[in-house]
Amino acid sequence: MGVPVSQMWTVATYVLRQKLRGRKRYPLVLMLEPLFRCNLACAGCGKIQYPAAILKKQLSPEECFRAVDECGAPVVSIPGGEPLLHPQIHEIVEGLVARKKYVYLCTNAILMEKHLDRFQPSRYLSFSVHLDGPREEHDAAVCRDGIYDVALTAIRSALARGFRVTTNSTLFNTTDPERMAGFFDSLVELGVEGMMISPGYPYDKAPDQEHFLHRQQTERLFQRIFSRVNRRWTFNQSPLFLEFLRGRWDLECTPWGSPTYNIFGWQRPCYLLQEGYVETFDELMNGTEWSGYGRSSGHPKCTDCMVHCGYEPSAVDATFGSWKGLLAAAKISLFGLRPTRGAVSADPAPMPQPEPAPVLVTLELPTRESAVA
Repeated sequence: MGVPVSQMWTVATYVLRQKLRGRKRYPLVLMLEPLFRCNLACAGCGKIQYPAAILKKQLSPEECFRAVDECGAPVVSIPGGEPLLHPQIHEIVEGLVARKKYVYLCTNAILMEKHLDRFQPSRYLSFSVHLDGPREEHDAAVCRDGIYDVALTAIRSALARGFRVTTNSTLFNTTDPERMAGFFDSLVELGVEGMMISPGYPYDKAPDQEHFLHRQQTERLFQRIFSRVNRRWTFNQSPLFLEFLRGRWDLECTPWGSPTYNIFGWQRPCYLLQEGYVETFDELMNGTEWSGYGRSSGHPKCTDCMVHCGYEPSAVDATFGSWKGLLAAAKISLFGLRPTRGAVSADPAPMPQPEPAPVLVTLELPTRESAVA
């Protein structure tokens, strides 16, 4: 099952309306964090490092609805923490679906099968399951054995009941490109709608700071991952973002494209950096010195960031902002992602280059910052 045509149409027409109105900055995806607490303690995550008093707090459904209405983005990603720990998460999702927002409920899937009865299948709702690679790699990333198998069981149950299911994967400098190809194959066989991939970001509060990727490492890794592609792989990401990850397309960060709202308010400037909070969305958009962020700004924390929450919106803007971007994205969507030629290998010996095979890429938007999952 591909991304619903209605979703692609909604996003495309929304972006074009912003262009016609001459809006330079507009939100595409609201990152709505109703809580920070989680039932895992992943080494690459900083959310659960908050004091217990903060971890007990959560947004009410009314606060969530107010933020969604204030922002106006067509897509809402609900990360955390673990959203399924929120006792009213089903009410929040119901309210967003009623508003015809495309919702990606991000989960580690531990509670997913147990709570499926609380939700109704809808074209507006997708479970975005956190999987950071094959079984061994994922269980190591989340610091608990057996979670990969729990997630796969939950995915099968959700698919059998008619829910949309996608996956999100954060890659680190320990990622084995060859094993990732097999991982993608397995997700296709499982029947997920699409896969999202993103490099890990050196999140300040994360216990493990050794395995995050720097920019050149990210490009080399994705060049190697895409040294071969399977025509059945489907990524729910923008074609130009995937090209950006392997150094084939230049993008600058647009942090306003994925604004974040959580228990502290509207977070400046983005989902990954915490440099203050404001009370209103208007204050976030019009009172933030955006020129101080992004790689070109020289901000030290932006130098190596290539995460989708900042660059997916940039890729979408590039797609609709010029004929060059539109034609490049259309070519990849129609004929598939082409294998990397001359892929950089981490070893002295060059990696073998198989025959080309296209892979389907759908024009999509960021659903979760899995880099801090």
